[in-house]
Amino acid sequence: MRKILVVDDDSTLVKLIAMALEVNGYASATAGDGEKGLKLARDESPDLILLDIMMPVMDGLTMLEELRKTSDVPVIIISAYGNSERVDKARELGVECFVNKPFGFEALIDMVELVLKEESPESAQPSGELEA
Repeated sequence: MRKILVVDDDSTLVKLIAMALEVNGYASATAGDGEKGLKLARDESPDLILLDIMMPVMDGLTMLEELRKTSDVPVIIISAYGNSERVDKARELGVECFVNKPFGFEALIDMVELVLKEESPESAQPSGELEA
């Protein structure tokens, strides 16, 4: 089972995302700020991180900057705050994509599945079959 780390200070949203992930066959871990998220990312080695930008203690971009020193885990930014400077910084740090709040959970799960499929070692290997 693939594990997704959800890092956001909105506890209600985090619970809803975790439920949506679990209903769709994913394990989840959650954190309410970047400092806890960074610790969990290092301890639990998730397959993907859903990360908010604006959080207390340590914001999402600082967490991502620290994480990139030791990990290239795929990250999807989920945020209502999208000024171009922060978006550019996130792209420099290798973010897979951005999901703007508010969002639909079905669309979020679709994005998670797309990113995980692209990151999967099987997707890089030819299947031996051609599609018509």
